[in-house]
Amino acid sequence: MAVSRKALKALSGVYGVTHRQPLLFPSTLGCSAILSTRSVYEQDYRRPGQAPDTRWPWQKINFDFSKGVEGIKKHIGLLKDEFVQRWTGPDGKPLQEHMLEQTRVQWDFRGPESLDQWVVSSDQEIGGHSVAYIKLGKNTTTCFLYGSLCSTPPRDGETRYSGYCTMRSKQPLASFDRKKTYDWSNFNTLHMRIRGDGRPWMVNVSAETFFSHQRDDIYSYFLYTRGGPYWQDVKIPFSKFFLSSRGRIQDNQHVLWLDKVKSIGFTLGDKADGPFQLEIDFIGLCNDHAHTEEFAYELYKRNPEV
Repeated sequence: MAVSRKALKALSGVYGVTHRQPLLFPSTLGCSAILSTRSVYEQDYRRPGQAPDTRWPWQKINFDFSKGVEGIKKHIGLLKDEFVQRWTGPDGKPLQEHMLEQTRVQWDFRGPESLDQWVVSSDQEIGGHSVAYIKLGKNTTTCFLYGSLCSTPPRDGETRYSGYCTMRSKQPLASFDRKKTYDWSNFNTLHMRIRGDGRPWMVNVSAETFFSHQRDDIYSYFLYTRGGPYWQDVKIPFSKFFLSSRGRIQDNQHVLWLDKVKSIGFTLGDKADGPFQLEIDFIGLCNDHAHTEEFAYELYKRNPEV
């Protein structure tokens, strides 16, 4: 079965296939067509009109011998800590203490190094005009997120909506940059101490998944700040978090896997242009025995019992 050049170009344009990886068709394999490992779900976001980055992964690395030696020393130290923690208990705590743990402060802000665990972004990545910054509070014991929101979309002819700012925690890494996850299976409630300006925020929790097409799945819940000079203690049960993917709430909901949490984030996108601020004292976890709900949303059975 012959395939013309026009058909190849059409397929490469639709599925985002690069010309480095040849297309395999039934005439050569005798099975279903395999387009590319770089599928639509595996590609990173690219601004409209921007040329794709076709470099190989090793071409993006800046080799430096001195940094390599420092990195080896760092990762060997992390590997040593991992071996010690395996004999001591989870996260270096005795097993009995880990099982009886009822509260935990996961993130606090007691110095400039604590801000290195977070990433701040805005719609400037897609050509927008919102800005967001992060710094320590006046007493250097809190995190102060501030900036300005602008919902005017960029003039690229394709983007229709804009106006968001995000603060997200980095995923923890083990030795040699192996990805780790947080184990929150002992807790059922997210506990925070915040001070906002009256705007509604979205709290996002990301968990590890098995399949690559689920990498954009995220669990969210709304956080309403009161505004004013007083602090606000917020407790959100994990059963209230709903599943969404790329901004769309999914019909088929699932319970959040608390033993595979990757990161937590805060997103502002209320379409109210102007300055904003959010101050965070700590982000912790607690086990509320009065809360017995497993999941707040209806679960569907794909193959109901007859």
